[in-house]
Amino acid sequence: MFNNHIQTTARILLAVVVCSSFSAAAFADQFDAQIAALRVQANSQQATANQFAAQANDYQARVNQLNAQIGALQAQINLNQAQYNQVTTQIAVNEANLAEKKATLGANLKSMYLDSSVTPLMMIASSNNFSDYFNQQQYQDSIKDKIQAAMADILATQKKLAIQKTQVEALLALQNGQRQELATARAEANSLLAAAANSAAAANAQVASSNSQISSLKAQQAAAIAAASRHVGGGSGCGGYPGVWCNAAQDSLTDDWGMYNRECVSYAAWAASDRGHNVPYWGGRGNAKQWPANADAAGIPRDSSPRVGDVAIWMGGTYGHAMIVEELHGSTVRVSSFNGDNTGHFSIDDWPTSSLTFIHFR
Repeated sequence: MFNNHIQTTARILLAVVVCSSFSAAAFADQFDAQIAALRVQANSQQATANQFAAQANDYQARVNQLNAQIGALQAQINLNQAQYNQVTTQIAVNEANLAEKKATLGANLKSMYLDSSVTPLMMIASSNNFSDYFNQQQYQDSIKDKIQAAMADILATQKKLAIQKTQVEALLALQNGQRQELATARAEANSLLAAAANSAAAANAQVASSNSQISSLKAQQAAAIAAASRHVGGGSGCGGYPGVWCNAAQDSLTDDWGMYNRECVSYAAWAASDRGHNVPYWGGRGNAKQWPANADAAGIPRDSSPRVGDVAIWMGGTYGHAMIVEELHGSTVRVSSFNGDNTGHFSIDDWPTSSLTFIHFR
């Protein structure tokens, strides 16, 4: 009687564990829709971020182009400003020369005027001879002519310099106006660049937030998988899985079935083949969730009745999980697998039979 009570209690507890585990597995499957929706959202946000980033690149290219144009124009302005300064200096020098020539001419004319108070007859009388008078008169006329010619040259040069100064002033005014227009365009481009960069940053922040939520859901999903099964052992070693794949970094190689190493499907394909079963090449269609449909298409039987050596498929989560049935224990099965905890490691776990489907490779 007491033993019967114990047995009944044990059956109830086992039923609770199995039911609880199955509910956890079903609960894990619920994360799929949330993760898929977040991935769609993250992809949309990433597309928006990429669009704003492309706009920012275009605006940056425009800013760079305007900077180059402003730099080239500034170089021309600097040259013309130097020419303007040179012309201004030459005008000042010529004005000083003109003033000097005027002063010299004035002094010469004054001297000639004073000399004119002496009559030519008196100058001849006071001279040693007529030749001295003539030479003196000729010298004064020559000096006056030279000064007047020099003044004429200075005035002509001054006129040319004034015209040149006016032309350079007009050119500088035009170029400074162009520089201002380019600076205004550059300011607008910089404003658009900043707006696009800020929008891209905001979109990337949204992507990061969505990815963070995905990571959180994956962690909850992993916890649900852990709740759906009971970890027995593993965590180190390869469980017979070939060292060339086991010892390499996860997802760095593909196996004989076209699947990435240290993934659950790679281990399951190898383990089933190692047990003498024929596993088709399913490269590119290797997610565990795809295996039941792959088996149906290939005419490979599957059902809910496990046998040792079967591939057990859990359809929860984003990709599902593939395992090899090692032992049967009534309502549970003991399985071996890789990457059950998303770390690429070997493990042995107990799962409720009702939460799995079993592929009977021949």
